[in-house]
Amino acid sequence: MPRVSPFTGLLFDESAVGPLDQVTAPPYDAISAESERRLHAASPHNVVRLILGRDEPGDDDRENKYTRASRLLREWRSTGALRETDRPSWFLYEMRFTFRGRPGRVRGVIAAVDIEPLGGGVMPHERTLPGQIEDRMRLLRTVRANLSPVYALWNGPSPELASVLSEAAAARPPHSAITDEEGVEHRLWVLPAGGDGVPAPWDRIADDLAGERLLIADGHHRYSVALAFREQMRAEAGPGPWDRMPMLLVDAAVEDPPVLPIHRLVLDGARVRTDGRRVRDLAEVLAALDDDAMVYGSAAREGEALVHRVDTLEGAPPTVCALHDRVLGAAGLRFVTDAVAAEEAVRRGESTAAFFLPPTRVRRIRDVIEGGGTLPQKSTYFWPKPRTGMVIRALE
Repeated sequence: MPRVSPFTGLLFDESAVGPLDQVTAPPYDAISAESERRLHAASPHNVVRLILGRDEPGDDDRENKYTRASRLLREWRSTGALRETDRPSWFLYEMRFTFRGRPGRVRGVIAAVDIEPLGGGVMPHERTLPGQIEDRMRLLRTVRANLSPVYALWNGPSPELASVLSEAAAARPPHSAITDEEGVEHRLWVLPAGGDGVPAPWDRIADDLAGERLLIADGHHRYSVALAFREQMRAEAGPGPWDRMPMLLVDAAVEDPPVLPIHRLVLDGARVRTDGRRVRDLAEVLAALDDDAMVYGSAAREGEALVHRVDTLEGAPPTVCALHDRVLGAAGLRFVTDAVAAEEAVRRGESTAAFFLPPTRVRRIRDVIEGGGTLPQKSTYFWPKPRTGMVIRALE
């Protein structure tokens, strides 16, 4: 595993900006157009103004959404809206939620991780989209800050590290806590690193993670951009703060985070065959989905009727791989996390068919990657996701 270390973080000062739920946001690629408008209206300090700035009439190379984001970040730092931690720190991060009617929790630590080429100590699990990489690169080069952590998992279990984090959480109240739009509670503890030769208890994090490999759960584009930026900056200026980036590191075995599906909509008039047993409605489809048994569902128009079916694929999970190989092929697709919205797109004629996938597990994704494979793009939706704006790492 790449070296991990504490870092000096930028934290919003609630006495200056108000409640954190008004200034933080989901990751940029999980923000809908409606949510973007709401976040912009929520506060002049909402981090969406950095991660998803707006194009304005007359924008050019000297004045644009990227330069405005850079100017805003400098302004927030100079006015005290964002304050630096007193010393490099580890950031204990916890998400509490309800999933399938049961309470759940994902706990990890945000740390600076040395960037390295993908495929060694850091493994991707799906492909990236070139357009998003270009946009994120322009933002990073201009703003010179890591605005949102990558979410990554190691194999685990690491009971000793889990014990250290539990003791740290029990010993002090969180520095900040908010509940987001989906009812997820996000809590952040600041754990200052040791100094003057005296280590803090949580400084053992670096040793406990030695030898582990990281699987990127969320943030493939952010990591790819940080890697490309590192290469550019090393050529221009040599080693520097661009050699690392913040990542939320989670023990997959101890925490077992939910891995939700992303459903497929067939576009461009493509005709993809929908097979299987006919069922009554979408509720019946969703009840039948099963990654263990490789059961997926579909909805498509047959004549004037909207027909729902479930079918079974041969092979080993995760189901999404076999669905792409044996059913979808090269069809143009749109990706939707909401099954009801996917069904409605077919009903309105925006899509020729919708394909519904079951949730899967981290271990199955890792098996594909460690076997030398990759998942199709937008195959999984790790949920919940860390909140952008809880901690920022400036490069300057």
